[in-house]
Formats: sequence, C-alpha cells, structure tokens
Amino acid sequence: MVIQKEVNPHFEDFLFDWNQKFQFLVGGYGSSKSYHVALKIILKLIEEKRTALVVREVYDTHRDSTFALLEEIIEEMGLSDKIRCVTSPMQIRFPNGSKIIFKGMDKPAKLKSIHNVSLIWLEECSEIKYDGFKELLGRLRHPTLKLHMILSTNPVGEDNWTYRHFFQDRMNKLFILDDVELYKNRTMVVGDTYYHHSTADDNLFLPDSYIEQLEEMKDYDPDLHRIARKGRFGVNGERVLPQFQTMEHDMVMKAIQEIQRPMYRVGMDFGFVTSFNAVLRMVVDLEKHYLYIYWEYYKRGIDDTELFKDLKDFVETEELIIADSAEPKTIFYLGKKGLNIKGARKFQGSRLANTKKMKRFKKIICSDRCENAIHEMENLVYAKDKQGNIIPDEFGIDPHTFEAVWYGLDGYEVVDIKEKSNERPTRQRPKGRRR
Repeated sequence: MVIQKEVNPHFEDFLFDWNQKFQFLVGGYGSSKSYHVALKIILKLIEEKRTALVVREVYDTHRDSTFALLEEIIEEMGLSDKIRCVTSPMQIRFPNGSKIIFKGMDKPAKLKSIHNVSLIWLEECSEIKYDGFKELLGRLRHPTLKLHMILSTNPVGEDNWTYRHFFQDRMNKLFILDDVELYKNRTMVVGDTYYHHSTADDNLFLPDSYIEQLEEMKDYDPDLHRIARKGRFGVNGERVLPQFQTMEHDMVMKAIQEIQRPMYRVGMDFGFVTSFNAVLRMVVDLEKHYLYIYWEYYKRGIDDTELFKDLKDFVETEELIIADSAEPKTIFYLGKKGLNIKGARKFQGSRLANTKKMKRFKKIICSDRCENAIHEMENLVYAKDKQGNIIPDEFGIDPHTFEAVWYGLDGYEVVDIKEKSNERPTRQRPKGRRR
C-alpha cells in the first residue's frame, strides 16, 4: 500500500525510526508531537500485525484526544473504509488484524486482561504516576515482535518522574542526559532511548497568531512560557529562594576567609526511612547579609549509633549543632556520646518565620560540593492550595537541607543585623578538618 501524507520535516526521521525500545518526545504547545506519534503508530500497524495500547491517566480523556486524533488521521489518509474506529468500547481495528486499544490508569484492574501488547503509547506521560509506568512495562510483552514504548508530554517540573527517569535524578545521583543538550541537538539517542524535542516552530501548519499567543505568555506567566513556547523542563511555581546560587568550593572557602565578622553555624534535620538526616555547615557574613553553605552530610536509613559514627568528627571540633527539637531522644543520645548539640526553638508559626528569615538574605551562596542542598534549595517552590494560592510555609518537596539551615540559624535574625552591627559576634571557627 502506497500512502502519501504531508508531515512536518522535524518529524520525518522519527516516523520510521524503530531502532530503540523507548521513544521519549517532549515539546511545547502545538509542536505536533502527538499528531506524529499517532501517525507513526498507524503506519506501523498497517505494516505489521500488532496490538497497540494507548494510555492516559484518565480513560475518559481518550475520546476527545487520542481516539479523535487517530480517527482524524485515518480519515485524512482516506482509509476510513479499511480501518474501523469503534466507539464502544473505544478501539481501532485494521484489516490485517492489528488493533489499537485504549486504557486509563484510573482503572488499573482493566490492564490485567491485556495480552500480547508489543507497542504502548503513553500520552501526557507526566500525568501518569511512576508506579503506573512500571506497571505498563510489565504489560509490554510479545513472544516474537520487537517491543516499543512511546512517551509524549509537555515538560513539567524537574521533580516529575519523567525528568528523573529519562534525564537526571539528583537525589539518587543518576545521570542519563542533560536536557539542555537535547534542546540544542533536537534529537538524540542514549542507550535504548530515542529522544525528540519540538516546539511550535516545528509545526509548519500552525498560524502565526497561535505562536504570537505563546510569545505573549512571557509577560504574564514565565513558567508557562517556558513550558508552552520553549518546551523545556524547569521550575514550576514561585521560587522560595530566588537569591540562591552555587559557586565552586574553593571560591566559597576563599570568600569565607575574607569575611571580617563571620558567624559560623551548624544545623541538623533528622530523618530515617523516607526522609534524610541532613547536617549543614554554614557561615553568615554579618555585614553583607550573605549566607554561605560549604559542607553537607545527607543520609537516611541509619540508626542513632551509625549517625554518631558519621558525625564523630564534631566531638573533636566542638562545634555547636542546633538540631530539630522534635527528636529529643536522638539529641540526648548524641550529646551523651560527646557532641555539642541542642534542640532549636519551635513555636506556632516558626516554619513561616524561618522561611521569611531565609528570604531576607541578600545572597545564599552554596558550595558546588553540597549537591543535595543545591538540589533541594535551588529550585524549591511553594506549595499551592486547591485555588492555586501559595501556601507560604509549605513546599513542593520535603527540603531537609533547607530545614537544617532553619535550625542552624536559630536565635539569629537577619533583620537585626544593623542593630547588632556594633556587637562583636561569637566566632565559632571549627578546630577540625573539613570533609
């Protein structure tokens, strides 16, 4: 069968490239990525007898999106008399026995009846939970045919599983691909994954007025402009610490040595199974209103005995550790073992007060060796309520290093710097080596 179809040039190679098991398409609004995924699947099922599964988070959204799109392309190709689009239940049947079935992750029980699926398309995959993605991998099996999974999405926050799985997961120190490199090269292959990036500029069938509307977002919603116009991952929401920046470790230590009136502090947040023990060494420049973070400890899943072994250097340096007072037993144990440690003050509204305190620093400068502090604080955003309003003392993640800074700065107020300018600060320069 000879089929002629006009397509966007940026997707030509993608349509016929089946070399990798995974194909990950990310792009802005109107880039035509979903259209070309749908066309690619139709062409494949015409060529080979396969069962393809199309998945969205909510089943009912298929009718006006993926199903309607596939039906539209079949009509455009003049194949409506050969390929049947059945609406109840939604299914597309090909004359060679191929078929496309539609499922939603909101009805996971119905996935159990699926057999011999050799091709899966996850549309808007960022909306699907990571556990759902792993469940679908188990459903992708066939005795003879090569297996393929296509994932398409608009970019979201870097905390989404799609970014952590296909690009980098800083928390678990997993690196696969720098997304900036993809934006530059547009298409890439890494391992068994084909990557494709697109924007509205790649869709030659879009009217100029649509692109102009996307450009206007830059003035009233920069986050949405990044997603919709540029098709890039990033921070979704209002950053808690816009003054946060990273610097090479040696430069941080040099800057600290040049501070005329440094105030050394150590803060600690406790964790165990799902949360982390976080300890940070930091210095406040009392004159410039700068905060420097130059050392971190970050570990979970250990008991108090192991925690002390990791922190026993503090016995020698005699540095005061100000910790989360919610764990008095651990504080007592560590103190009994020789650490100079005490609990931070907590009061009603202390989370908000501590957050405001952090925002008053003119700069928060973090050593590039403190990878976890960077990961948690650089892109930390406020949580929002159901109406989309910011919750000023809740965040998109549980930021252990951020809270460790809170405790370490207990008793110190940035707003009081000018009032205390004539006082001589306590100089807690550590005696021991830095790790």
